[in-house]
Parts: sequence; C-alpha cells; structure tokens
Amino acid sequence: MKPGTELLLSEHLRQLKLTTVLRQYPALSRQAKDHGWSYEDFLLSLTESEIQARTDNRLKRRIRDARFPLIKTMESFDYDAAPDLDRRLIRELMEGTYINEYRNVIFVGKSGTGKTHLATALGLEACRQGVRTRFTTGAGLVNELIEARSERSINRVTQRLSHAGLLILDELGYVPFSREGSQLLFQILADRYERGSVMITTNLGFADWTQLFGDPTLTAALLDRLTHKAHIVLCNWDSYRLKESLKRKSSSISKEKK
Repeated sequence: MKPGTELLLSEHLRQLKLTTVLRQYPALSRQAKDHGWSYEDFLLSLTESEIQARTDNRLKRRIRDARFPLIKTMESFDYDAAPDLDRRLIRELMEGTYINEYRNVIFVGKSGTGKTHLATALGLEACRQGVRTRFTTGAGLVNELIEARSERSINRVTQRLSHAGLLILDELGYVPFSREGSQLLFQILADRYERGSVMITTNLGFADWTQLFGDPTLTAALLDRLTHKAHIVLCNWDSYRLKESLKRKSSSISKEKK
C-alpha cells in the first residue's frame, strides 16, 4: 500500500471510529494476501473483529456500571454445599426470561449460604445478555437515597435506577431503616412493580420484615408487590463459610496434635 494511501485510510478509520479495524487491518491484510482471500472475505473479517470488540467493550461497561463488589460466576458456585437448591430453576434464571417478564427473585436464608454469590452470578449473566444491571446493598441504597434527597438530586438518582433492567439488593435485613429510609426504598421498589425486575438477598423471613421497615402497613404493601409473580428461593442449607471455617480449624488442631 502506498504511504499516502495508508495515511489517508488510517485517518478515515479514525474519523469513522473504527478503532479495531484500524488496529487489525495491517495484520489481516497480510493474512489475506498469504491465503488468497477475496475482497469480501477480507472485509468480513475486518467487520467481524470490529463487532466483537464493540460487544466486548459494551459488556465491560455494563459490568463496571453494575458495581459488583466481586465477580462471581455460576460455574464457581459450590452446588454440593447447597443440596436443596433447585438447579432447574437456577438454569431457568440464567436464561433471563424473568427479566423480560418483570418478575422478581428473592433469596431467603441465613448468612453464608451463597445468596450473594448466586445474585452476583445471575447479575453477571444479565449483563452478558445486554441488560442494564445495578448491584447494591439494601443499606447502601437507602443511604444513597437519603443523601440524594438532602442534596436535592433525588430525581436524578431515581431516574438512573429506573433505567436498570435488573436491580439487585443484597443483604436486606441486616440493618433496620429509618422512617425516611423505609419510605424512600418503598418508593423505588413500588415504582418497579411490573416495570423492572428486582433481585433480593435477605436473612429475614417475610414475617420479620416489619422490624426492618418499621411500618406494618408499608411492609405489607411492599411484600404484596415484591412477591407477586416472584421466584422465592429458600436457602435453608448450612452456612458454607461456617463449614469451611470449622474445616480449617479441625485441620489446624490435627496438625498441632501431630
């Protein structure tokens, strides 16, 4: 290729924002010559590389915007530690149909049973399927809403949350909310009713949610909306973290005896 032509082509690709084509075409051009590709095959290879790069970048952006504290996948989940888990349901949830149907998913069980792992892994699958996802703790979201109200930016925050196809609330139940916090969270969740999916992990049975939100009427109204058409997963198996801790302790004692 003539130097002037190469410079002009590079400039055109920059203007068109075809950054991957700009990066790949010299190597692919050599491959095309070596293997006798047609013009169409060469162009197809270039466009495929651009599309794949943009797809990868969109996924990275969705994962970053989701704000997962840690990346957990379904492949790394220890199913043996959760013998009562409905694997068929989990496979169904991985397909993401519940999001299109605006259904909720609620994981209920004691600490250490893998609820957060499951929620994160399903959130990651949602990102892979092109769904805007937001991960936060219940207390974290309430604090964010209270701060936004005090700074008169509550509308901006609520609009941003409404754009998420999946809102994941982790660790709901560990910290009781103030009256203001309960009302703000209720409004967010009520607005998503049959308009956007919510995924919740909680250590509290539904009968105990009043101690979290304070107001029995508000709690009943919230549960009515959240549990309607929801997938409720009871995580009643033993704590995985506790078993691992006991195993390490037992191993340490055995070594000391030797």
